[in-house]
Amino acid sequence: MTEAPSVILHTDQPASALAVMADTHPDLEVRVCDSYAALPAMLDAFKAEVVYTVRFDGTPRFPRAALLQSESVRWISVGGSGVDHLRSWDPERLTVTNAAGVAADMMAEYVLGAMLSFALRLPEFAARQRERQWSRGLVEPIAGSAALILGLGHTGTAVARRLQAMGVTTIGVRAKPRTTPFVDEVHPLAALPSLWARADYIVCCLPLSEATRGFLSERAFAAMKASAVLIDVSRGGVVNEAALIEALESRRLKGAALDVFETEPLPPDHRLWGFANVIVTPHCSSVYPGWETKSVKMFAENLSRYRRGESLSNVVDPERGY
Repeated sequence: MTEAPSVILHTDQPASALAVMADTHPDLEVRVCDSYAALPAMLDAFKAEVVYTVRFDGTPRFPRAALLQSESVRWISVGGSGVDHLRSWDPERLTVTNAAGVAADMMAEYVLGAMLSFALRLPEFAARQRERQWSRGLVEPIAGSAALILGLGHTGTAVARRLQAMGVTTIGVRAKPRTTPFVDEVHPLAALPSLWARADYIVCCLPLSEATRGFLSERAFAAMKASAVLIDVSRGGVVNEAALIEALESRRLKGAALDVFETEPLPPDHRLWGFANVIVTPHCSSVYPGWETKSVKMFAENLSRYRRGESLSNVVDPERGY
């Protein structure tokens, strides 16, 4: 057992985190920081070795420099799965872990709900309801359709499990292809030019990195079916929004369900707000009752390993982003 490390919980909702820590590591001195602005001073004063942190007020103001430049911090535990707000760091000096999988099931349900919303034309019927208009309706099954899942980590696999059960053909793409549960076909990224046109739904679950920034480009949208629907639960920046808007305006895409954006919050004057065939949600596909308690429990288990001098789970490669 190593000497008790000093720990900061960087979250705006600390009650559940403190309860978990009191139950699992009652001997540790734990400080709470519930704002971005206060973290640099607390790091300097407390000399924290370990920081559990949640991105609770967007990316632009996140105190990245304070965390990465701190002389005392040795381990940053990210409460979610994305780490693009931290990259890049020196893995020889600093370990970064994430809570990969903490919201995979919820995000998969979001994806399924978005698919069903388009197949059942729910936005269209909601608009008719507001106008008190009764007219002929037509719905479609998702059974028999094909979904191209970009990224087969925890979320992509959870998506595939649900879609396969619904009779959807699941086509997955991953950096290092291998047989994956619930995925009918697994392909390398290089195969995408031949896959875009096969998909009725494109589900984006990729992390944001230099390799994936702007990954869904004008060329990708041009290769898709005009009847395809994009569902993005990845990170803002993976989809080229200008190219997406052009595809929507030229009707080269049936629609999109978007939970992440290049700029968050999405500005009120952004053009994506104005499309009747676009579902906009405020980066909430991973937010559900109890998610942070589950995340902190994962952190607490990892902290036990840390204190025993064991290897940590969910260590993130700064180059790959996962």
